[in-house]
This record gives sequence, structure tokens and C-alpha cells, in this order.
Amino acid sequence: MIGNGELPAKSVSLQAITIPPQSGQSPKGLIVILHGWGASAQDVAFLCSLLKLPNIQFMVPDAPFSHPYSTTGRMWYDLSNIASFRSDISQQPDLKKSRQLLIDWLKSLEASTGIPLSRTILGGFSQGGAMTLDVGTQLPLAGLMVMSGYLHSAISRQPSYPPILLVHGRQDSVVPLSAGHFSRQQLTAIGAKVDYKEFDMGHEVSPLVLNEAQQFVEKILL
Repeated sequence: MIGNGELPAKSVSLQAITIPPQSGQSPKGLIVILHGWGASAQDVAFLCSLLKLPNIQFMVPDAPFSHPYSTTGRMWYDLSNIASFRSDISQQPDLKKSRQLLIDWLKSLEASTGIPLSRTILGGFSQGGAMTLDVGTQLPLAGLMVMSGYLHSAISRQPSYPPILLVHGRQDSVVPLSAGHFSRQQLTAIGAKVDYKEFDMGHEVSPLVLNEAQQFVEKILL
């Protein structure tokens, strides 16, 4: 773990797993998925194969910081001293560094993939979902998918926002359901278009969640 929020000097970008379209054709869009606290890109890359989107390219980046309790896990910022998913943590130093790094990386993808942000959906689970809301509402993306996520702080007002899919479990014992309700209320209040779903599940990406993601992508990109 990099306790003071400092990135290694050699880190200038995010390392990511790239999964080309299964069809072998040029991609019709791009989906970027952000993992949660203590997970890694490798842990969530398999979810891409469960979505029946043969004409879509996927990219799954690793968060920049080592996890304090796992030799293989990564994190976007430290959660060890955060007592509530309702507090404002937007100025936490490691979060600020991850935010800027992720924004810069997303803006650079068109040059390497040929896919503009307007054809890119950003999604994430848990802490990755929180990063999706934080960063995604600042960029002209095609859409945002937030699974069991939460807000870092109040969302700054923008002229417009990408359509947002919010999915949460009623039995989530990690990120409480109230955090999902709060996100929906805050986003709706500033004029964002939110498609909110909740299911009888815990802190997980269930087949029900994947089905909602499938429909969301098909509606926006296909």
C-alpha cells in the first residue's frame, strides 16, 4: 500500500486488460469496467464474456494503488478509515490522484481504440461504481453503469449527464441499500436520467445485474 496516496514515479497510466469484440469485426462501442476495493482487473474480466455483446470491445483497468490487506488486490483509494458511505471523501489525496489518472486515461482511449467517448460506456462495481459516478458525470460518455456503488460527494452540476443505470441489492451488507437510494435521489435532483433497479441479493454481480447491463448497453450502443 502507498499510505500517503503517492503513486510510484514510473506510473503514468493505468494498466488494463483489453478484450476485443468476439465477432472479429470492428467494435461498435467500448465498455470500460472498474473493479472494487481489493479486487483486480483479472477478477472482473470474466464478466465480460457473460455479456452477449459480440460487437463490443471491453477494457478493464487495474486501480493504481496496492491494497493494504491483499498481495494481489488493488484499490482506487483507501477505505480503511471511512466510516460511512454518506460522508464527503472527494478531497482524499489518493482519491484525487485516481480521479485525475482515470480521467486522463479515458480521454486517451480514442487515440488507441478509435472509439470516441460518445460510444463508450463506463461501469463499475462497489468502489469502482463510486469512481464511475465521480468521473463519469464529468465526461461526455455514452452511459454509466453503477453496480452496488455510492457517491463520494455531491455531484457537481453539468450542462448534461450520460444516462445512468443504478443497480443495488436489498441485502447488501457492504454498501448499504440506503447508499443506492441516496445516489438515485441526488442524481435525479440535478436532472440526470437514472434507471434504478434493486434486487433481492447481497453485494454481488448476479445474473439479474448482468441482464440489466445487457439491456442498457443494447439500448445505447447497438
